[in-house]
Amino acid sequence: MKIIYSLMKRNDVEMIISACDFDREGQIIGDTIIYNFKTQKKVYRLLQNEWTPDEVLKGLQNIKPNIEMKPLQDAGIGRQWADWVIGINLTSVATLQYQKGSRKVLNIGRVLMPTLKVIYDRDKEIENFVPKKFYKLEATFKTRDEKEYKGTYLENEIEKFESKEVLELIKQALANQMASIDDKQVEKKREYPPYLFNLSNLQGYITSKYKGWTSEKVLKIAQSLYEKKYITYPRTASVVLEESLVGKSAKVLDTLKIGLPYENEIKFAKLKRVFDNSKVESHSAIIPTYLIPKSLTIDEQMVYTAIKNRFIMQFMPVAEHEETKIITKVNNSEIKGRFISKGRVQLVEGWKKVEKIESKDTILPLVKINDSVSIENNKLSSHTTKPPKYHTEKTLLRVMETCGKGYEDDDSEEMMAAILSGYSIGTPATRAGTIKKLKDVGYIVGQNKNLTCTELGKKIVTAFPIKELFDLEFTGRLEKTLSDIEKQKFTKEAFLELIYEFTTTAVKKIKSEQKVIINEVQSTKGQQIEKEYEVLGKCPLCGQGIIEGTKGYGCSNWRNGCKFVIWKNDEFLASVKKKLTKTMVKMFLKNGEVTVKGLTSKDGNKFDAVMSYEKNEENEIFSWKMKLDN
Repeated sequence: MKIIYSLMKRNDVEMIISACDFDREGQIIGDTIIYNFKTQKKVYRLLQNEWTPDEVLKGLQNIKPNIEMKPLQDAGIGRQWADWVIGINLTSVATLQYQKGSRKVLNIGRVLMPTLKVIYDRDKEIENFVPKKFYKLEATFKTRDEKEYKGTYLENEIEKFESKEVLELIKQALANQMASIDDKQVEKKREYPPYLFNLSNLQGYITSKYKGWTSEKVLKIAQSLYEKKYITYPRTASVVLEESLVGKSAKVLDTLKIGLPYENEIKFAKLKRVFDNSKVESHSAIIPTYLIPKSLTIDEQMVYTAIKNRFIMQFMPVAEHEETKIITKVNNSEIKGRFISKGRVQLVEGWKKVEKIESKDTILPLVKINDSVSIENNKLSSHTTKPPKYHTEKTLLRVMETCGKGYEDDDSEEMMAAILSGYSIGTPATRAGTIKKLKDVGYIVGQNKNLTCTELGKKIVTAFPIKELFDLEFTGRLEKTLSDIEKQKFTKEAFLELIYEFTTTAVKKIKSEQKVIINEVQSTKGQQIEKEYEVLGKCPLCGQGIIEGTKGYGCSNWRNGCKFVIWKNDEFLASVKKKLTKTMVKMFLKNGEVTVKGLTSKDGNKFDAVMSYEKNEENEIFSWKMKLDN
């Protein structure tokens, strides 16, 4: 700071240029430094999307008076004050109201709470999920030239049947029957590459592809590549480029494609799905610059390669495949439905070559409508519905980015519209930090790539009375208002007035609520002890939570007499050389049984079995029972 101050004071310095990041936080950082020194010199703003020499020189020729950035400054200050006012007041009063016996703070925040609620809701969906059985009927047909193909039975657009008996009757009716081709449809389809990366998509891609990565780490590496001039500004929400970047993009592509095995297939074009001003939010998508890295760390290489490949994909041929659908009708009036067969053949690999994405072909025989086919065999199969998957950083970022819309397709028009609307949870620059803070304060944990709530996190969601903070729409509207301040559609003063009013009302409500202990820490001989237990499932006897102990997994209601426990040193498991795991316990408590692989017989042979933990009615002792897994 002393160096900056001394430079600003020099007589030969006529103007000051702020070159901080072109976003809310960057604007505030620059303005805070410059105006705290009370300079009387003119202040200008350098707006850069990358730091290559060419772009810096171009930017210096187009500097703007810093006063023109007042709306961006107002939005930044509004965000800063809103988060501080809500956070400092509600964290303080919540800690005093809901904490007992500990100095640990109960963190409450404008972006923390709705993000926690998203994870909590998914956990509850999984916890409350009731698996249901369904059945499918598949038949194998043979053409006149001895070619076989399979088809799945479909009736009234239903292929998953709850009633096994219905399909068994149809299965019986297939005996000694012939069939014919009722219809055949062949369609060529084009597959476009995924859009260019914005920060959230880049974080989702890397964290889902590689082990040990977090969204915060991806941002850190991307920032390093940006500062080294190898990629453009990373904290962007856009997945397309401004149309003014056509010339620069062509130059970058010409540099990157040299020496690639598919170089001749890379053709630059001004494509609407790549260059579109109407779909750019502040900053264009992340792309490489024309500077080729000479030495990168392994982590930097991973992130840079992903960005480079995604850019090159846009200018490769569109992938094409052919989809074939055969509808087979059984020559029996009792069978109302049809058997559906689907085939797929890749015709043009195109952009998939860049990341060596392999497409699995399903080839169907050549048939014509009304051709006769024989029924070789059929199979009635049993299936079970699957629960929703736990949130990962990738899926959580998508929910935050779209304010709960959670579009699965990265390339949908709806997804881009949701991002451009301004409704979101946090910004590209803050989402990674939000996820990290939820972990740091003990509200969520990461297990492999899955994110789940801790007991403390669950209690915060269920007991904290200011439910607006958990509402995605409420937080989304606040973020939208900040976006409107940038566009001069709303004033900073009016926004902060809303924040002050909300916070005052919230504090009064918390103080007036009946005191509920969210986090209790008991003291022993003057020492503070804090321990949280993960609840693995419900006790089969009393319905309370099962937790892990030193010697086994027992009921948390043991003080009131519940004696259910699954021992870690179980004799039966030892006899089949299997160690009890937490996952086995969870699956048993959830489904009443668990499939265990890799058991060892007395003869030393490996086998799998479905196991349950059942009570012997004579002595009321629980033990493992098994049936062989076919």
